[in-house]
Amino acid sequence: MSKPRILITGASGNVGREIVQALQRFHADATDIVIAATRLRAGKSGDSAMETVEFDFMRPDTVKAALRGVTTLFLLRPPPISDVPRFIAPAIDAAKAAGVRHIVFLSLNGVEKQTRTPHYAIEQYLRTSAIEWTFLRPSFFMQNLSTTHVEEIRRRNEIFVPAGKGKTNFVDVRDIGEAAAHILANPDVHKSQAYDLTGSTSYTYDEIAAILTSELGRTIRYANPSKLRFFWRKWREGTSITFTLVMIYLYHQTVKGAAEVYSPDLLQLLGHPPHTVSEFVRDARGVWLE
Repeated sequence: MSKPRILITGASGNVGREIVQALQRFHADATDIVIAATRLRAGKSGDSAMETVEFDFMRPDTVKAALRGVTTLFLLRPPPISDVPRFIAPAIDAAKAAGVRHIVFLSLNGVEKQTRTPHYAIEQYLRTSAIEWTFLRPSFFMQNLSTTHVEEIRRRNEIFVPAGKGKTNFVDVRDIGEAAAHILANPDVHKSQAYDLTGSTSYTYDEIAAILTSELGRTIRYANPSKLRFFWRKWREGTSITFTLVMIYLYHQTVKGAAEVYSPDLLQLLGHPPHTVSEFVRDARGVWLE
């Protein structure tokens, strides 16, 4: 019987990188069975000698070539791509034509109530694709604090989001990567399953600021701006109006309690407790230091 071939899209991003590293940790033959898909040219992936392939949803020729011989696909939608019928659905069709048997899709927590999102459209398309599927639905990434919010924390000692007193559940991308790796290595056990991936605790942004203060050794405050003030600053920073409005919508949902979620799914998939926010901040503290 031939070995499985696992293709990881977005392998150079936060989630994809963690999946690749988790597969390498847990599976001795990962170098032989895992293919890292990026928009870069094909070759070898650093010291690991892992195979890489060029994969660009906007270039169907790269998609078709990357899927040759693949049995299991980790599907991640690039944030700039929202036109599912034009770019994502054809990639799913190409996977079916190439003989891919199972697709693990990184979706969105609460997606079943957010029917206008690309994630919802992708889930619905996969359900009718005749390919086995598994959906991963994570809550807010802890890594948002070290990427999206890194400059405001590092330079202004504040978290600047209009989330009021609403609570948010944060999940560590490292835990998502580990859970996804277990599923990709044994997909038949997880077919037709949708997993809500959350941390163990939900926090207000005042509580997140207090954790950052404790771990970084300096005062970090939660600014709690109005939506108008938030929009104005993002406009001055050059953030696109569309993206700013999406953020305002998401934080409005947080105020209403939609981000205060918990599921035991991640604990069960990992077999151990997921990382806490304090652990994440401690491990990543260097990014917030001048």
